[in-house]
Amino acid sequence: MQIIGDMLYHDDGTPYPYKKSPNKGGELTPEYLVLHYTASPNFNQALTWLTSRQAKASAHLLIGRDGNITQMVPFNEVAWHAGKSQWRNVTGLNNYSIGIELDNAGPLQRAGDTWVAWFGTRYPADEVVEAVHKHQKTSQGWHLYTAEQMSAVLEVSTLLVQHYGLNDVLGHDDIAPGRKTDPGPAFPMDSFKARVFGRIQEETEYFYETTANINVRSGPGSEYPILEGSPLPIGTPLEYLQEKGNWIQVDVLDEVNGVMDLEGWVYSRYVKQIPA
Repeated sequence: MQIIGDMLYHDDGTPYPYKKSPNKGGELTPEYLVLHYTASPNFNQALTWLTSRQAKASAHLLIGRDGNITQMVPFNEVAWHAGKSQWRNVTGLNNYSIGIELDNAGPLQRAGDTWVAWFGTRYPADEVVEAVHKHQKTSQGWHLYTAEQMSAVLEVSTLLVQHYGLNDVLGHDDIAPGRKTDPGPAFPMDSFKARVFGRIQEETEYFYETTANINVRSGPGSEYPILEGSPLPIGTPLEYLQEKGNWIQVDVLDEVNGVMDLEGWVYSRYVKQIPA
């Protein structure tokens, strides 16, 4: 998946489903990602509600139990998902965050061999975990998230954090403790955040730029031939590929066309690392 113009697209360039919600505000420059459960019977009912004026609520994305994703608000516009909220010195997280709703029944009460949601639907024990919420003292049932759903939210969260440079992934229960319990103890928030930010760290590209007019060689040493296109002028951007000893293999960026047009080895003394 990819983000084009603050909308979510598949890798082949086709957009994800979009159903516009009227419940939105002004311009958003996001700093955080906030996760929610819908506490509703199913995906379609949640989507209908979040795109109705009556709801006075919305989110940027809704992710179904089958992993399907529908967008409701562009990522550069405020969605109404956080309500009265605070995180550290920031209040009113609607104005600072992207919101994702996950199709999930939320808290459940035991009813014999099954568990029942507030809206009356019963769920078998193998779809439920019994746990104590971090802001509560008593145990109850919580609807489990599906593998397909977790895979989808991991992928899109990683993309959003990387694309917008978000500072953290939070639960609604983190920013409105005592008032909200979503996404709840069935969502593995600690390990999820570690995987999101771990993926980004693994996928981060390292960039350098030249600090002198240097030659690009075909191998990691001065005995290798100089490649056509050398010497590179000072300030030439380079994408890191690998290193051997004091030599770094790089791609050289053609700044005019924005593509990598020369691959070779440069001496590490004459380059410096720069932000990606």
